[in-house]
Amino acid sequence: MTTPKTIPYKIYLTEDQMPKAWLNLKAVMPEKPDPMLHPCTLAPITLPELTPLFCEELCKQELNDTDLHIAIPEAIRNFYKMYRPSPVVRAYSLEERLGTPAQIYYKFEGSNTSGSHKLNSAAAQVYYAKQQGIENLTTETGAGQWGTALSMACAYYGIHLDVFMVKVSAAQKPYRKAVMQTFGATVTPSPSNTTEVGRRLLAAAPDTGGSLGCAISEAIERAMTTPNARYELGSVLDHVLLHQSVIGLEAKAALDLYGVTPDIVIGCAGGGSNFGGLISAYMADRLQGKNNIEFLAVEPASCPSLTRGRYAYDFGDSGQTTPLLRMYTLGSGFTPSPNHAGGLRYHGMSPVVSKLYHDGFIKAKSYDQEKVFEAAEEFARCEGLLPAPESSHAIRAALDEARRCKETGEAKKILFGLSGTGYFDMAAYSSYNDGTMSDALPTDADLARGFATLPQIPQNA
Repeated sequence: MTTPKTIPYKIYLTEDQMPKAWLNLKAVMPEKPDPMLHPCTLAPITLPELTPLFCEELCKQELNDTDLHIAIPEAIRNFYKMYRPSPVVRAYSLEERLGTPAQIYYKFEGSNTSGSHKLNSAAAQVYYAKQQGIENLTTETGAGQWGTALSMACAYYGIHLDVFMVKVSAAQKPYRKAVMQTFGATVTPSPSNTTEVGRRLLAAAPDTGGSLGCAISEAIERAMTTPNARYELGSVLDHVLLHQSVIGLEAKAALDLYGVTPDIVIGCAGGGSNFGGLISAYMADRLQGKNNIEFLAVEPASCPSLTRGRYAYDFGDSGQTTPLLRMYTLGSGFTPSPNHAGGLRYHGMSPVVSKLYHDGFIKAKSYDQEKVFEAAEEFARCEGLLPAPESSHAIRAALDEARRCKETGEAKKILFGLSGTGYFDMAAYSSYNDGTMSDALPTDADLARGFATLPQIPQNA
């Protein structure tokens, strides 16, 4: 059967059609996310209190909840042109395989050397560091996509980078470490004995595989003890979601060319950067009453911050050194099982995404990783692209939605985010194909231990 292709397989914008400004969702939210708090005074954080940790321009973006559009500097747009605009793909082969009346589209962010959407924010963050005269940067990385992207940007701008990579991910994905080192970064498995917080965490749990919260603690300590250094974060915070809004802006502009408006937008969710970026343009319209699109965040059942977490103020790191963020969280002391979607193994969720979820604008669901890899292989066999384990959570939900459409006869338009490729994740695919994959899901007792680490402040009562 030949399917008529009035809409091309791949929809590309021209360079001139690329976004010239990021979109700040906070500006149109009916209720703003609760402010970031100073962990000692519990007062809203101020710009001077934030600038010793992050570059000044990033701090201004973090605290900006009034400007809907924030201009993208020309130098960053020129950097973006090396790999953007990225395509929106009509998954004709997948639709035919499923026999669904649904139209399935995905925004593909894996066509750069880092292999994921993370370069969108890395390019911006390192640019601002260079403008400020910063010579050293530190960061954490889970599966390695963020560390790889930041390594690339630091190499481009000539800034040294220290990366703390979650220990279990460093063991599962050694070639991502090699890529980071190729771009000049120093990579340390976390927790390590190179920082005070790392030594403390190892003393408490010598066999731990680590977590993103732990790696964040080490990266922050390194930044605060290194001359002319700043810390960079690859997800969660508002300025990161701001930079990732290019994903959603491009997706909407591309689909608008063919008069397509999705009925549902689906993205994987760990810290929220990819999901928040993907939904940005459509959510801004939804908040202004211009559409009624459904938004679905998909997370691993082993780290279910939205579906089983609490909406509370919490630290962003295991060492409890960061400002307090009100978000859906499992507690900074929660350590997820070492599943293969390392980029989603974070205890909390973006305050913007959390607030939208809390107010009913977003739905969420979780899957165990065997169901996720089943969907990843089904997608790969008909679309010819190996997806990252993180993105495969969105694929799983998209397949389920398309199959429901087959049962009901609904011709829904489904858009999901394919935020990265899986070519560094072959150990995970081998584990799935060998039948050795397992998934330790947290019990209520496990979650209770994580919740017990929430800070004892009035807002959490």
